Amino acid sequence: MPRQSRYIVPEVAAHIIQRGNNRIACFREDSDYLTYLFHLRQLAAKLSVKVHAYCLMTNHIHLLLTPGSSQDCIALMRDLGQRYVQYFNRRYERSGTLWEGRYRSCITESARYVLACYRYIELNPVRARMVQRPREYPWSSHAANIGELADAGIVPHAEFDALGCDNITRRTAYRALFEDGLADSLVSAIREATNGGYPLGSERFTSVIAASGRRIRPGRPGPQRPAVIDKNSGSDPELF
Repeated sequence: MPRQSRYIVPEVAAHIIQRGNNRIACFREDSDYLTYLFHLRQLAAKLSVKVHAYCLMTNHIHLLLTPGSSQDCIALMRDLGQRYVQYFNRRYERSGTLWEGRYRSCITESARYVLACYRYIELNPVRARMVQRPREYPWSSHAANIGELADAGIVPHAEFDALGCDNITRRTAYRALFEDGLADSLVSAIREATNGGYPLGSERFTSVIAASGRRIRPGRPGPQRPAVIDKNSGSDPELF
């Protein structure tokens, strides 16, 4: 089934995944992670994009962000990808694409689903059995979100702020969310929505989007379109 075009709504949180081409390692040394985060923070500030959570895995990245406009999100992912690929290729004396092609994304309703995406992202290293607790993984936003590490690049979402009346209360409440694992149904819903470009939210939320003609869940496979190049990513042709 052809993949939907990206659907980004201004001032609505989006969960984004970008994978390495053929699942190759995108980060080899600590300095690689630091370089990616430097460019992420710089571009987010320049383009008025709020970064709420992130996790840099060995061969893919997760971001939870809110763009001021859909073009801000497109520009962030395009420029971030290009800057990092130039750095990576120069450092490791390689050429060609690093990313799988187009990044995948889903818009995310507030309340239950935004905080679920926070947890989904920061629990990635735990699900991958790289660490036992999310606070042990150095390349995610978890330490910043629980108040153990200062990170000026992290901007709390309104639903994060609603967890308490002050920073201590919010962070304590956020930390408590990780005492229980994320329900399998939520994990599956986040994966399906992000990979398919479907909205992640309540029936009311998705119904409003469906009224505009947007597909809100997997449908019957249709004819595939020919391979085209995603001009935003500058990567190899792929079936949309």
